[in-house]
Amino acid sequence: MTTFKAAAVQAAPAWLDLDATTDKTVDLIGEAAANGADLVAFAETWIPGYPYHAWLGTQAWAMQYVQAYFHNSLAIDSPQAQRIRDAAARHGVHVALGYSERAGGSLYMGQMLIDRDGAIVAARRKLKPTHVERVVFGEGDGSDLAVHETDIGRVGLLCCWEHLQPLTKYAMYAQDEQVHVGAWPSFSLYPMATALGPEVNTAVSRVYAVEGGCFVLAPSMPVTQELVDRLCGDDEERRALLLTGGGATTIFGPDGSTLAAAAPDEETILYADIDLAMIALAKAAADPAGHYARADVTRLLLDRRPRRPVEHAGGPVAPVELEELEEIVAG
Repeated sequence: MTTFKAAAVQAAPAWLDLDATTDKTVDLIGEAAANGADLVAFAETWIPGYPYHAWLGTQAWAMQYVQAYFHNSLAIDSPQAQRIRDAAARHGVHVALGYSERAGGSLYMGQMLIDRDGAIVAARRKLKPTHVERVVFGEGDGSDLAVHETDIGRVGLLCCWEHLQPLTKYAMYAQDEQVHVGAWPSFSLYPMATALGPEVNTAVSRVYAVEGGCFVLAPSMPVTQELVDRLCGDDEERRALLLTGGGATTIFGPDGSTLAAAAPDEETILYADIDLAMIALAKAAADPAGHYARADVTRLLLDRRPRRPVEHAGGPVAPVELEELEEIVAG
């Protein structure tokens, strides 16, 4: 396919409710598919919502949310994940899902790419959680910087401030990325911080489109009054740190043009017609990992090997007899 319709979801999840957010995910996939979408993209940690609590008080205060956030995060092999995969297959669409991944006793900032048959094309983790996110989440590794061949083109995914890592972006550009899903949370946290606001971060997504010569879907999610009340109560200091709204979902073309944009408070699905033939025109001027590169001056070393805490090698370990164990202990 060289042309298709893409959808970027701007909606509020049922915060800390895995099943309810899964229900909403399935409904939104169905709605986007009914409107002709071949790709549906969701915000960063859409399931079970972004961990705003980590930013709003001391870690001792935030501990009250730790268990609920953990148990409502999404395991890749869970029934909820299967329901989302089944929805993708039922409607014949690709899904780019943002979620908090529960794996063993740890959480990771995950993005899953599901194809129109419901198969998992990729399940990646954010390479480096940002600032206080590191209190909640573990890290990814070089295997998470990948672009994937699909029947709608070569699709890549990154989260939030991974788009401020120049080498991470370059690693993606070098893999001939055509469609990029850059997932964001909301832009209403710490309103006094310009770097966290919609103007700066929407600009980052636009620059990614121009630098990479690719289409960029940048889904985000608004903060509701219900969530502010739940997290902040009557504490005016916390209420000053988390405002309602903050959605800035946008779709960009490979020349940096805005193809669709959402208002900060609205729940909506944005749509854009994607024509991959436009990429050739964009890259004729500048292909940063191709004809516009200077490998004799600057090059990137990309280590794509997975890094896991335990590597299993060899066959089963033979049992040690008691006499042998006593000899080993005795020296």
